[in-house]
Amino acid sequence: MNWSVIPRYWPQMYSGLLMTLQISLVALLISIPIGILIGLGRISRNSVIRFFAGFYVEFIRGVPLLVLLIWIFFVLGRFLRLGSYWAAIWGLAVFSSAFIAEVVRAGIQAVPKGQMEAARSSGMSYIQAMRLVILPQAFRKILPPMAAQFIILIKDSSLVSTISVVDLTLVGKNLVATTFRSLEVWTFVALVYFVITFALSQGVRYLERKYQVVE
Repeated sequence: MNWSVIPRYWPQMYSGLLMTLQISLVALLISIPIGILIGLGRISRNSVIRFFAGFYVEFIRGVPLLVLLIWIFFVLGRFLRLGSYWAAIWGLAVFSSAFIAEVVRAGIQAVPKGQMEAARSSGMSYIQAMRLVILPQAFRKILPPMAAQFIILIKDSSLVSTISVVDLTLVGKNLVATTFRSLEVWTFVALVYFVITFALSQGVRYLERKYQVVE
């Protein structure tokens, strides 16, 4: 075993790591508002909105992420002139938004129904009650799983290498092809993913303990 390949090619690996984190973070920031809107649509009193929101969630969750990334890059990307970078971000964001929508729906439905009734009886409109009463309470419930979604995104982002995004995984593939040190390179790549996701998972556990105490 020759581990000297790691420090020798560390600049390339570091660049790939930054790309992985950047794509994951931007995709999360885009997926959160989409997921919130779809989640609200899932509990809408309008049957048409509720149907389309439900269809969106079931369809996106039923399509493999790899297929979604390839379709956005090769099909949608032709019409919208998306490069691999933005195709990767939108693919991850759309995929993640379906899961965030379910988190939002579950969080809102976990708030006692009496809270909405009390808010409406005090003269608030449905939107005011949702914004001022229900969502602040639901936020405490959905924050930990929302943070956990970022961990999932980081691991899922390894698939963007299939559409030529130079992330940590693609850098690892290229280094293996040029150095033939597959054991050392892939072991190091796996450890990097583990360190990042483990650190974030500890943060998620802290949030879960904190908001469990509040409740």
